[in-house]
Amino acid sequence: MAQVKKLPKGFLLGGATAAYQVEGATKEDGRGQNMWDVYLAKQGKYSPDPASDFYHHYPEDIALAKKFGLNAIRLSISWVRLFPKIDGPANEKAVAYYHDLFKTCLDNGITPFVALHHFDSPQEMLEEGDWLNRKNIDRFIKYAKFCFLIFPEIKNWFTINELISLASGQYLGGQFPPNHHFNVSEAIQAEHNMLVAHARAVIAYHDLHLPGRIGCIHALKTGYPNSSRLEDIQACQRYDAYNNRFLLDGTLLGEYQPETMDLLQEVLAANNASLTILPEDLAILKKAAPLNGMFGMNYYRSEFIREYHGESIDQFNSTGEKGTSAFKFKGVGEFVKRTEVPTTDWDWNIYPRGLFDMLMRIKRDYPNAPTIYLTENGMALKEQLNEDYTVDDSRRIDFIDQHLEQVLKARKAGVNIQGYFVWSLQDQFSWANGYNKRYGLFYVDFKTQKRYPKKSAYWFKQLAASIEE
Repeated sequence: MAQVKKLPKGFLLGGATAAYQVEGATKEDGRGQNMWDVYLAKQGKYSPDPASDFYHHYPEDIALAKKFGLNAIRLSISWVRLFPKIDGPANEKAVAYYHDLFKTCLDNGITPFVALHHFDSPQEMLEEGDWLNRKNIDRFIKYAKFCFLIFPEIKNWFTINELISLASGQYLGGQFPPNHHFNVSEAIQAEHNMLVAHARAVIAYHDLHLPGRIGCIHALKTGYPNSSRLEDIQACQRYDAYNNRFLLDGTLLGEYQPETMDLLQEVLAANNASLTILPEDLAILKKAAPLNGMFGMNYYRSEFIREYHGESIDQFNSTGEKGTSAFKFKGVGEFVKRTEVPTTDWDWNIYPRGLFDMLMRIKRDYPNAPTIYLTENGMALKEQLNEDYTVDDSRRIDFIDQHLEQVLKARKAGVNIQGYFVWSLQDQFSWANGYNKRYGLFYVDFKTQKRYPKKSAYWFKQLAASIEE
């Protein structure tokens, strides 16, 4: 039984997407190749075409969003669609496509929030070290400035989505190209360099005197010690420094706190790893921090941590077969599954309290944080279309409801959180999981590209109607 009956005045209720996961059309209209195109072709396992064919179906998807009461949408721009060659000219067909997409959103009363980078570096950038190569930070700033100026209709920009997930996928777990496993130096260096890239983009945006807001998006996972043992508490502190504090410090404080760095040094030392921070990096972070106009937080799950001293292991559940994942990080700790905490088919803990705890932690530790938006939250299910073309995703409704309840509870406690974006608007292609991991409010038949509203879409519509005038 849903607990959330009413949403406050001015609250944004949106759906989230990412260019590579929805657009398809990877070989159309002069688009270049990103790192996933090459990687997936080599694997031969999944194809990003047609995905949700948003490139051709966006008018239908935006119309559905309007029909079901959404007032905001998260989108991203495909860098290689806009710049097929990383150092080459802009693709005018791509410019026209994004202009029309943004206009369609605005004409339907849906506010677009646009990310510049969502796990999809150009292949040329990957071949030159991706975010580990500072030359690519300069390229990103050039691309960002172009977007800021060519798309003045966008007033809400995000720089980079989920720095931790990208760096970990590339250099710890190896599910993302270039498939490096537990190269801790590369992972933490990539995160730092992305923080610098974000900060430089924020400064560039403000130097252009544009009338909008800019921020970045972090995937935050609250960590809890698995017991009251000192060793588990310390393992949890190291996990939190790596997964949350380092990124929050760099973004919202503009400096890495001594305690954060002490904990991080323990992780680096245990893995014979290193991190290079240039003096000018810290000046850039410091200058950018107060210029963030908003902050995107993605929350799906929390983790329970116990001490671990063995070699690192990441057993990734890509199929949705429960109980097939394991994560043990040398020098950090081990993730524990607790019998009292339910999990999704992909072994993700369902723990709404962790969302409230993280929001309160940001309020306490980062009091100068700008307006927060929950930019992703949702539940993956294995779903089939019923004979009457319906999908009963009541479990998803319960999941969203429980998390929205925590958002409203945090608001009452003084947290400045002003919106919720469900992941995802429609069923999409999922990076390392293909097509069986469905998150959408709208079921997509990937063969016919027909859309069917799920039970959650109708519930969302009722919720949207409750927003105070």
